[in-house]
Amino acid sequence: MSVKIRLRRMGANKKPFFRIVVADVRSANAGSFLEELGWYDPGKKTDNCKLDVDRADAWIAKGAQPSATVATLLKKSRSPQ
Repeated sequence: MSVKIRLRRMGANKKPFFRIVVADVRSANAGSFLEELGWYDPGKKTDNCKLDVDRADAWIAKGAQPSATVATLLKKSRSPQ
């Protein structure tokens, strides 16, 4: 089973809100997922992302591949602020 860490789109029309989830590659974007790791709200100016970095690292150690956007969010979450 191939696993990805990716964004799941939620929210109203024209007001997207994303949850960061671990999902099977074959499942739909709004389909089932294995675990929820956090959220990302591009509409907010500050404090727009919450991500459990420890759980993400655990999934990456097991072979999960983060999407490009999630990799960027992981990098931002790891840097000291």
